[in-house]
Amino acid sequence: MNANVLDDIRKEASQRLDQSKRGALGQFMTPSSIAAFMASLFTYQKPISLLDAGAGVGSLTSAFLERAITAGTATHAETWEIDATLREYLQQTLSHYALKGKTANVSIETTVHPTDFIEQAVLNLGTQRGRRFTHAILNPPYKKMASHSLHRLLLRKIGIETVNLYTAFAALSIQLLENGGEMVAIIPRSFCNGPYYRPFRALLLNQGAIRQIHLFDSRSKAFADDDVLQENIIIHYVKGVDQGDVKITTSHDATFVNITETIHPFEAIVHPHDAEHFIRIPHSNAAPATSPLFALGLREIGLEVCTGPVVDFRVKEFWRADPGPDTVPLLYPHHLSEGTLTYPKTHKKPNALLRHPALDKWLMPNGHYVLVKRFSSKEERRRVVAYVVRPEDCCTDRLGFENHWNVFHTGKQGLDKDVAYGLATFLNSSILDAHFRAFSGHTQVNATDLRTMKYPDRTQLTRLGKLAQQTPNDQASIDQLIERIESA
Repeated sequence: MNANVLDDIRKEASQRLDQSKRGALGQFMTPSSIAAFMASLFTYQKPISLLDAGAGVGSLTSAFLERAITAGTATHAETWEIDATLREYLQQTLSHYALKGKTANVSIETTVHPTDFIEQAVLNLGTQRGRRFTHAILNPPYKKMASHSLHRLLLRKIGIETVNLYTAFAALSIQLLENGGEMVAIIPRSFCNGPYYRPFRALLLNQGAIRQIHLFDSRSKAFADDDVLQENIIIHYVKGVDQGDVKITTSHDATFVNITETIHPFEAIVHPHDAEHFIRIPHSNAAPATSPLFALGLREIGLEVCTGPVVDFRVKEFWRADPGPDTVPLLYPHHLSEGTLTYPKTHKKPNALLRHPALDKWLMPNGHYVLVKRFSSKEERRRVVAYVVRPEDCCTDRLGFENHWNVFHTGKQGLDKDVAYGLATFLNSSILDAHFRAFSGHTQVNATDLRTMKYPDRTQLTRLGKLAQQTPNDQASIDQLIERIESA
């Protein structure tokens, strides 16, 4: 089927879907260019049993069957699609390929399951005679699962603990593969780190090998038609084989023009002694693992980081639009931009909180703090955006940091001035941004991510901070200072 025709079908089907139901199901359908790239990663050397869970209109299975027919490989494709509207298109698509296979004298059999994939897969895995597959191609739904939902309870019965539908679908697909079976999936990158996805990472790494990971430079371009904001990756995985080097490929978007390719030892992807099994994905401009700037953990340099303690809606009765003698400042991300604090600032949110003993546990004494936004805006080039708050910025003894900040501190106290400026400069550097993108799979910056990273030692931070206070705060100047400290 012509790729343009399939894309037209995908868009038509998307418009017919109940948009509120679509959001509830986490449905985002695959453009033909992505489907074709994913299908190209498989081997087609033996009779194939293919799994496609959450098949939509059949974009992924279509791309796979095109390859299978060209290779002359008999294929039985089993697809799951719970949405009746999408199943209509899926049936038409699969019928086209069954006929095309017959014309080419290649056996193409297809099955469409209208049932819930998780329920059927759990039932399947509960018996030794359950169906197993040689290949799985996936664009699973993206949606969190409540801890006591039916899906979570079913998954726990077979030892799978995860928090999102996409990792549930991937985990089940891995379990349903034969040894030597291959899975190619396009999924959000968020599983690569963080505590909630630790069991899924353990399953992934214990049961097979990552062969290739594909990155998109633009985090919004993979599913541009559907306005998906998650940063997506494509992963090629083989079950029941030893892990070797990992191929990392990158393209700007879903056109796959000018793909770059590098090969990395697995130890650079998952550090051997990392109990969390964080999956680090090096980009072409990633900071080298041997850089002396990534030397120590936060605790080793006497620093801490926490999420901003003040959850504003919980203290709404203490809101004040303007600061006064009986208030303390409440600092939001909108108060800081371009490295400058504007306080107070006219906004729908308050500028201050009424002083009250009930708030004391959420406030910090005035001092030098480094603040990092938890959520970067689309127009910001860096994932990590850091600021220094100085004692003279707010003439008060206490400060409130709103929950959308990450706050670097020392025992709930301010930092040494030079260390604060050095830390902010390091966090705002290009080398840190590249390092963080390889380390973190989130589009936001969490305190856990910052806590797990490595930092320059305290002497380097102090020297960097002294220099930073005498230097312009533009990106080129920041990066020059970093090079100067790195080469010292």
